[in-house]
Amino acid sequence: MLTLTRSVRVFAYAAPVDMRKGFDGLSALIEQQLERQLLKGDVFLFVGRCRRRAKVLHFDGTGLVLLTKRLFRGRFARPWCDEGAQAVELTVSELSLFLEGCELAGRWKLSPPAVDEKVLAVGSGL
Repeated sequence: MLTLTRSVRVFAYAAPVDMRKGFDGLSALIEQQLERQLLKGDVFLFVGRCRRRAKVLHFDGTGLVLLTKRLFRGRFARPWCDEGAQAVELTVSELSLFLEGCELAGRWKLSPPAVDEKVLAVGSGL
């Protein structure tokens, strides 16, 4: 089971991925294409071209976790866009909705933005 907090950053790879890739192939995409460090604890989402399979890669502090989901009906939302972006950032809630099959996840922001400590300090004048 994957337990994530709101502070974890989630990145959906913004291009279809060969779903035969495993730990090493997906790690190479993260480090070479996205120029991110896998061992920082971020979560990375990959979707195949036909959008029936998705993989989530995460370093939990002790090792790599690779989750795979295959839909029997329907397709995952298309997390990649035609704008040439390398990744689409999602919240943990949006990742959960995406894996449940929500068609809007990855296309529009479905979660409110994270609250900054400065906003809390300014707004605490009660």
